[in-house]
Amino acid sequence: MQSRYNDHDMNQPEHLQTLIAGQWRDASGLLYSTEYPFDSSVVATLHAATVDDVDVAVRAAEAARLQSAWAGLLPHQRAAFLHKIAAGIRARAEELAQLQMLDNGKPILECRGLVASAAGTFQYFAAVCETFEDAVTPPRGEFMSISMHEPLGVVGAITPWNSPIASEAQKLAPALAAGCAVVIKPAEITPRMAIELARIIDAAGVGMGAGGADIPKALVSVLPGKGSVVGDALVRHLLVKRIAFTGGTTVGKGIAKLAAEKLMPVSLELGGKSPTIVCADADLDHAVAGVLYGIFSSSGESCIAGSRCFVHASVYDAFKVRLVAGAQALRVGDPSSESTQMGPLISSSHRAGIERYVAMGLAESGKLLCGGARPERLAEQGYFYEPTIFEGLANTAQMCREEIFGPVLALIPYSDDADLVQQCNDNEYGLASGIWTKDYQHALKLGKALQTGTVWINTYKVFSIATAFGGVKNSGMGREKGYASIMEYMTQKSFYWGLSERPNPWSTT
Repeated sequence: MQSRYNDHDMNQPEHLQTLIAGQWRDASGLLYSTEYPFDSSVVATLHAATVDDVDVAVRAAEAARLQSAWAGLLPHQRAAFLHKIAAGIRARAEELAQLQMLDNGKPILECRGLVASAAGTFQYFAAVCETFEDAVTPPRGEFMSISMHEPLGVVGAITPWNSPIASEAQKLAPALAAGCAVVIKPAEITPRMAIELARIIDAAGVGMGAGGADIPKALVSVLPGKGSVVGDALVRHLLVKRIAFTGGTTVGKGIAKLAAEKLMPVSLELGGKSPTIVCADADLDHAVAGVLYGIFSSSGESCIAGSRCFVHASVYDAFKVRLVAGAQALRVGDPSSESTQMGPLISSSHRAGIERYVAMGLAESGKLLCGGARPERLAEQGYFYEPTIFEGLANTAQMCREEIFGPVLALIPYSDDADLVQQCNDNEYGLASGIWTKDYQHALKLGKALQTGTVWINTYKVFSIATAFGGVKNSGMGREKGYASIMEYMTQKSFYWGLSERPNPWSTT
């Protein structure tokens, strides 16, 4: 299906307003523009938010969450609101996919999948909202006790540029299901999806509040702009009770330090340098396809990209030949084409950073098996880079230790499981891992030994909104997705009922 957005007029970029404190308006900061990474054309113009905008949005959100139209909603009524948001996303699915493609250059097929994921996320948390139960805790005396969860209040969501609509949904949906208000700070260069989600939420709220009133418009605000300005102010604001952040590890650590000053909970989904393992008994057809997808889909711009591939020495040569042939056959090009597998990188500066890592790998005695350059046929268009595979690098090489966030893979042979596990875990990150083997007992043993939050076995980069996701070590803390993640946006309160018919004897003895 084609869209009018495929042929956007770069001479007349759209001007975007945003939803701040219940009003669709320009933010108060400087005007800036966003571009389409495929051809560098200007897609939209908008104003960046300021510290004052943050204060206005947060205070309005706090007032909105306390309004009876929102605070008075029963769980099944909040669930109906979330279902309506999911329906609103699905009604605009193709348009949203096209807009995300323009925002960050992802291939259109991937964008469609991300939009579907966002709708599914709201639908899932509608079900969680309606079925969430608190506990009557075991009595340990002449009393009854129960534990109840209540919404935290205003929460801040800070989201990345690589998969914005999915990441924003994974924060918005559980927060709204819990009864919170949300202020979103999208990535400066990809603000469109957060704005469109706010538009859908705004429309969905008509007549959905308690007593048939509208959901308060200030319940959700979107503040585009620089993280150092908007994000910092959001984290510091005294009325913000939680931050959910997806992004780089350095920024995440900074957020954690600021949050600690307020004793504020955070969830941090950060970087990765994920190992994939091809065992001696792996089905090589499946392993090659999975490893290619794990590192080169999304052009490698993924925190879970399988960027270190450990291959058993007995199958290393055969696997290498197939993998290189598969990488060279990948279709790199126009993201609007349904046959494209790899689109452009997000920006010129990001591509330059990847090129520095490739040069570093060569300086560290790495051997290029394929890639390592800009595609010649696309040299004058977009921020493209070839799928790149190295061998000959030690796991201790800098290129094997740092997150590149691009289409660059290091192949490393191994022969011993103990050494394999040591090398996989010898990294500051611990987000994800993959194992390719026909022996499921072996897979489980390896998976338990790997220090990662997710282990894929004979698959890679598949997700369920019902399954918790997050990392260990410098890959972050806290979890998104899953039934229990709604509690990330709640505080727990305990109640005790005395059942004894006798007065407390302490005061009478």
